[in-house]
Amino acid sequence: MELTSELKTFFTEAASELKGYARRFFQAQVIKLLGKGGQRRAEEELGWNRGTIRKGMHELESGIRCEDAFSARGRKPAEEHLANLLEDIKEIMDAQSQTDPTFKTTRLYARVSAKAVREQLIKQKGYSDEELPSEETIRVKINQLGYRLRSVQKSRPKKKIPETDAIFEQLDKLDKEAEQDETILRLSMDAKATVLIGHLSRGGKTRVTVKALDHDFKPDEKLTPFGILLPQYDELYLYMIKSRLTSDCIVDCLHDFWLTVRERFPQVKSLLINQDNGPENHSRRTQFMNRITEFVDEFQMAVQLAYFPPLSQ
Repeated sequence: MELTSELKTFFTEAASELKGYARRFFQAQVIKLLGKGGQRRAEEELGWNRGTIRKGMHELESGIRCEDAFSARGRKPAEEHLANLLEDIKEIMDAQSQTDPTFKTTRLYARVSAKAVREQLIKQKGYSDEELPSEETIRVKINQLGYRLRSVQKSRPKKKIPETDAIFEQLDKLDKEAEQDETILRLSMDAKATVLIGHLSRGGKTRVTVKALDHDFKPDEKLTPFGILLPQYDELYLYMIKSRLTSDCIVDCLHDFWLTVRERFPQVKSLLINQDNGPENHSRRTQFMNRITEFVDEFQMAVQLAYFPPLSQ
């Protein structure tokens, strides 16, 4: 059978209109009409795939239909459905990215999240929320394009501002007045990081053999050291807190401390407390100020709070 230009056009257009089993069956019938060498001629002149042709011939000769498992082939990438997706992502990322400061790689670093890129695709490029892929897919596409996402660095507060010196000058003034006035007792309160108690490996040395646990997931106890220091007397009163360090907990420690030492200081009428600006003992913390007021009423003495500047310790 001779393949004229008209037959070639007819066969290719007819095959393109069919899908799956119907296309393979049609191609197999054409190959059978072409005779010997028909598979090679169809591949060269009609552009048909040799593997598909063989599959169709097997179905035609055996009468067994091969089911197409399209669901097992996986999904097509998002750019197959949205032709301009990668270009639009690249355009958004270029405006937010910078080169590697060390020039050791060719990657581009961007301080923007996949969620923000997805939102910009909707706002700037006109995509709908339903047609866009998920944030995770957007992140994968960004990495494939050669960008590396970095979390946005928050602005760092300055450790020293013009007001810092003024605060320290005022603290120094109050401390000197307390040292010269026997009716004022100066003390400093602060808490440290929570300590895990148990047979845990801390990388230190000991004189006895201690069997440490492999993991620190279940310590025997969690303790938060809270100290009250008398700078003039070089005395430290240490409390180990099992619960969370709260405003009530801080004032409870102060209450216990004063019950312990007040007989030593019968002349003291006022306490000067140096402490940091933590969230539990801030002057704007209503519960802390309420408990301090109760402390003042109970012991009939004045309390002056002298805070250190932020990030000064």
